[in-house]
Amino acid sequence: MAQISDPKIAFAYLRPACVLLTRAPTVTNVEALSGQVKEVDDATLQQLQEYVLFPLRFVLKVPGPKNKKLVQAVAEAVSHVLQNTCVQSWETLRDLFSELCLCLSSPTDPGKPADTSEELKSAVLRCLDALLHAAYGDIVFKLFEPVMLPGLGAAISLLLALAEKEKSRDVQAAALKCLQALTLQCDCTQEHVVPSSSERCAMGSTMASFLPGITVAVARIITGDLRQGHAVTIGAIKVWSRTVGLVMEDAQIQAGEPGKTPSADLGRIAQLMVHRTQAWAESTAGKLSVLLRKIISCTSSHQHWRVRLEMVELDDHLLARCSQSLGECVGPLLEALVGAVNDEEPRVRKRFDFKSSSSAQTFTDVLSENLHSLTTSLPRLMRTSDDQKKLFILNVFLGYLKVLGPLVSAVLNSAAHLERISKALMQVLELDVMDVRIVEERSPAATIATSPGSQHYAAHTQRKHFLYFTDGKIFSALMEICRTLGYYGNIYLLTDHFLDLYRRSSAYRKQAAMVLNEIVRGAAGIGVAAEGHGLESQVRGRSASREDLEVAVASVMEEYTSLHNWHLITDCELSLKQHCSTALTSANPLQVIPSSFGTSSSSTTSAIHRLNGNIWQLCIQLEGVGCFAQALGRDFRPLLMASLYPVLEKAGEETLLVSQAALGSMWDISEACGYHSLKELINENSDYLLNDISLNLQRLSQHPQAPRVLTVMLTHSDCSLLPLVGDIVQDVLAALDLSYDLKAALFCAVLHALMKALARWFPSSRTRESARPKQTPPPKEVLDIRQFLLDLRKQKELAEGIGIEDDDAPEDLEVPPPTQCEDVEDVGGPDVKAELPAHIGVTKDVMERCIHLLSDPSLRLRLKVLDVLELCVCVLSEREDELLPMAHRCWPALLQRLTADDPLAVLRAFRVLCTLGETCGDFLRRRVSKEVLPKLSASLVRQAPVSAKAGPVYTHTLAYKLQLAVLRGLGSLCQRLDLGEADLDAVCEACLPYLSCRQPIRLQEAGRSVFQHLIQVDPDAFWFTLNELHCPSPYVPPHPDLQPVHLSGMGRPRDEYSDNVLRLLTEEFGSAAETAAANELPLDAIDSCLTRTAY
Repeated sequence: MAQISDPKIAFAYLRPACVLLTRAPTVTNVEALSGQVKEVDDATLQQLQEYVLFPLRFVLKVPGPKNKKLVQAVAEAVSHVLQNTCVQSWETLRDLFSELCLCLSSPTDPGKPADTSEELKSAVLRCLDALLHAAYGDIVFKLFEPVMLPGLGAAISLLLALAEKEKSRDVQAAALKCLQALTLQCDCTQEHVVPSSSERCAMGSTMASFLPGITVAVARIITGDLRQGHAVTIGAIKVWSRTVGLVMEDAQIQAGEPGKTPSADLGRIAQLMVHRTQAWAESTAGKLSVLLRKIISCTSSHQHWRVRLEMVELDDHLLARCSQSLGECVGPLLEALVGAVNDEEPRVRKRFDFKSSSSAQTFTDVLSENLHSLTTSLPRLMRTSDDQKKLFILNVFLGYLKVLGPLVSAVLNSAAHLERISKALMQVLELDVMDVRIVEERSPAATIATSPGSQHYAAHTQRKHFLYFTDGKIFSALMEICRTLGYYGNIYLLTDHFLDLYRRSSAYRKQAAMVLNEIVRGAAGIGVAAEGHGLESQVRGRSASREDLEVAVASVMEEYTSLHNWHLITDCELSLKQHCSTALTSANPLQVIPSSFGTSSSSTTSAIHRLNGNIWQLCIQLEGVGCFAQALGRDFRPLLMASLYPVLEKAGEETLLVSQAALGSMWDISEACGYHSLKELINENSDYLLNDISLNLQRLSQHPQAPRVLTVMLTHSDCSLLPLVGDIVQDVLAALDLSYDLKAALFCAVLHALMKALARWFPSSRTRESARPKQTPPPKEVLDIRQFLLDLRKQKELAEGIGIEDDDAPEDLEVPPPTQCEDVEDVGGPDVKAELPAHIGVTKDVMERCIHLLSDPSLRLRLKVLDVLELCVCVLSEREDELLPMAHRCWPALLQRLTADDPLAVLRAFRVLCTLGETCGDFLRRRVSKEVLPKLSASLVRQAPVSAKAGPVYTHTLAYKLQLAVLRGLGSLCQRLDLGEADLDAVCEACLPYLSCRQPIRLQEAGRSVFQHLIQVDPDAFWFTLNELHCPSPYVPPHPDLQPVHLSGMGRPRDEYSDNVLRLLTEEFGSAAETAAANELPLDAIDSCLTRTAY
């Protein structure tokens, strides 16, 4: 519908509604007038503004209590008029301003807000905001004349009270928006009156009277409850910033105010006026700095990024307008602004670029002074502050470094300030070494193996724990500070200083190493923010050249890998042995174990802490080697001769954290130096690595770690390494022969890694078949009953001696003629045994040593030897002529482990026996039947009642694990060895109790697996055995001439064996339900029954 554009028509249209509202002020009449006003266009409504506003204002002027809904409707109607027209009369602006403020104030106490609905307050505040925006021309500046001070002050007090104490966020935000509009500094999209310099000065003079009240109240809102929402906090920051910027503007303070005397007509109002002199400005700046510090402390780490962004706006606004008058506030403002440089939100970081500020150069001295001051107090602040405060301080410090850029070197050149910075870093980076799990965690059997195609190291690395903070953001900030120092500082000065701290005290060693690692990375430009914040960005760049970096890395590496810093004790047993030995002459205090080690809880705890400290020091130094490789890239290759061997030493450590850190360092080195995998890294550098190993094996007492290096090389290399390590393996075996008592455990770890590598490099056919996916078994053939009965008859006749002569055919005795392709020349020649492949020869040599070590008194060594022996059997499985003599030789020692040893050794020895059974087969049948099976069967029978009555805790015992292992391996062993009927019956009798439902679930599963294998050997006999135990249904013979079969399990009620027996019958012999439905006896079972009856 088209709006009315003719004033006369509009007047005639609106007049009845206006008259009616004046006579009867009701909500209905107000809504009727409001609806008609919306049908008039803006230009026409502007001409009728006073006429339309009169009845609405009349409603507000009526004395006495008013209907709240009526006032709300009037406020909404007035808002619509003001949003579409301009107020050109000062009287209208003044009166309407007062009337709206009265609607918000309490009738009994005009200085406080009225207790009305939130909807009414929101409507009146929107109307007030529309009024301030609708003021046209110069009339709005009359609000700031001295005569308006009381009314303006009442309005400001009312709005502040609503913003601070109101519970509704919408009302709070609307009140703050009105305060912004009142000073003509609203940031909405509407057009605003732009004041001239003189008008702005007049506004500033008037608002100076209200500056204390506004800043204090708004500061309380900013630092108030977080539940008020970020929108209210942002609005409050805007009010604080704009008001202070208006009153304390440099141009106004420096220009001064004319020294005119107040008019006598003002009376007591003159006492409210403030004269902004230089002394007043200094005093006010000091008071504002207190509020500003409180605001910054609450908002600098606010959880919402928009609040932090608004604080950057505040800093920018005040520094741009009031940097001279707010002298004491410049420091905190710069501090907050610099802290925002490292904000986690990119939009906050990019909001203010220091180099784009026109007055940035003027702040250089202040920034340098602030950095000096912060550096001085940094150690104290790191000791006394909480995590949130520490993070803010560190972000500020990092911001100063980034903003000043290369100018930071001037601070670092001061010995006092460098000492302060380093002391703060040493204090805050102190590690917590109380956790006993650090020293307890052991790495796997050798080292963490990675697949040949693996390109990334994904092993878990334990997070560092610090004494004085827990927030990971603090650690990230500290590391970035170190990198920034390295980026802008003198690399020689910094490395010399922190190396001196590293050498000076063991208490600072770990922290100094962390700092050195990051300084080198920063000097190489790694992990340093790329965006330019600095005042000297045009000269920004790395202060260290490639040559400087190489020299610094070499010096730090030399210190890290020195004897007293690299070969630290990380194992309780080693430290105890060293304590007991007489050669405790180490110069490193970290290696010294107290004389009372193991005698008191306090000394033991102290020793654990020392070991944990050693572990973390090694981890940090290994991380450092990786950092140095990243910093130098391919230029690190010349340092590999000095660094790779020590890193491989630590990759073979038994301590989990150290081995993980070393493996991570190896990946960093390989990637930095251009190697695609650890295998390539080791193979390309194997010449001098193996040379060092060979030399160190000859001086094993001085270099006990040499076997570990060989272990790591074997773990991460391929078969191309075998020809190179052949001589070294012989050296290891020779050294083992000479020092069985002292170094057997260490050498066994090497032999285990060697055999594991050989098994991986030369997989046997059995291993390859196990790796292949299982194929679907061929479908069963249809049984020919006639042929089955003929074969049965023939077998019975042979058993009775009938027809044997007929089977002796003369052609069976004929000797086949010699083939023509036989080599006549070779007849009678000497038998020359072919040379064994290298890996077979090595395996035989290793197996020879294992045979001797199987009777060692150390249980741990015997377990390791059994593991090696199992791998040897796997490697020799392709050469039966070599395996069988070795199996014959090792059998007596292995039998001792199986029958008269610790349960752990029995468990491991049985696993070796199963492997031998799979590879040797018939060769072991008689030995196992005579010497092993009786003892294993007796053990299973003896433990069956115990496990049947035991509770859930029993599954954690060694006896249970031994039962489980024997049951899991016994079935396949019997099947592979093709044992006789007596042995199978003995195994069956021993395993039947494990079909009871009273046994633990996993023992029941293992028991079923035994019978599944036995059924493959003799299905008829074990079908009969299971049906004797529990027969699910009676079997009717398929022909009347056949006698009915009576089994012991028929008609027996369900018992503890029923479920497992039924499951075996169903899975191995078909569905029991189908059998019961047919009521027919399987032909195999007929044969079994007839045979047993005949015998």
